Amino acid sequence: MLWGRRPKGGSGDHVERHFLNTETVRDVVIGMADGLTVPFALAAGISAAIASSRVVVTAGLAEIVAGATAMGLGGYLAARSDQEHFHSEEKREYLEVEKLPEQERHELREIFSQYGLEKPELDSVVAALSADKTRWVDFMMRFELGLERPDPKRAPVSAATIAAAYAVGGLIPLAPYILEDDVKRALAHSAIFTGVALLVFGAVKGRMTGVDPLKSGAQTLFVGGLAAGAAYYLASLFG
Repeated sequence: MLWGRRPKGGSGDHVERHFLNTETVRDVVIGMADGLTVPFALAAGISAAIASSRVVVTAGLAEIVAGATAMGLGGYLAARSDQEHFHSEEKREYLEVEKLPEQERHELREIFSQYGLEKPELDSVVAALSADKTRWVDFMMRFELGLERPDPKRAPVSAATIAAAYAVGGLIPLAPYILEDDVKRALAHSAIFTGVALLVFGAVKGRMTGVDPLKSGAQTLFVGGLAAGAAYYLASLFG
């Protein structure tokens, strides 16, 4: 679920909408952005040096497979690193709560005082929270360290999402080379398809993350066009 509803008040008239599944969106953005730009840049660069659609398609498909695999593994390792970091910090926090309870209570008071709590309410809240070690550590992880407990299933899901998004994005600039024999015409169509895809993808990304869709789409198109233009120019120099 991407969007959640959080009612306010007793009447139920006001409903807040908050974007929830930010990790999945981040994975899609990472995979799709690279999938659109890297294969297109590769295809454009090869088109400047070799007049064969078959070569472009072969190289492009190889790059998509390699890129999707590498990106997926990168997402998996990143998610695993987040889990390992969280558990390491949690273990250390448990040790501090056991060995240095007064210091940790002092940190609790500092955190709650930032929200305007004063004695005697401050002492009551600190005493209640520190009475349960599990809740105490969980609170310190969230509000002292700013860490949320990662989903143990996150790593494989992240890897699959990034890899799939990369593959889907990579097939868009490559499709004209599969359908046409003329490299120059295929390059022109690939540029159009990729440009539209970058604009739409950037706009949707901006809409989902609260950024102006036109601005986000233009930025995404600019980055992709810059990468492809650089690859094409370099290939034309050496080709």
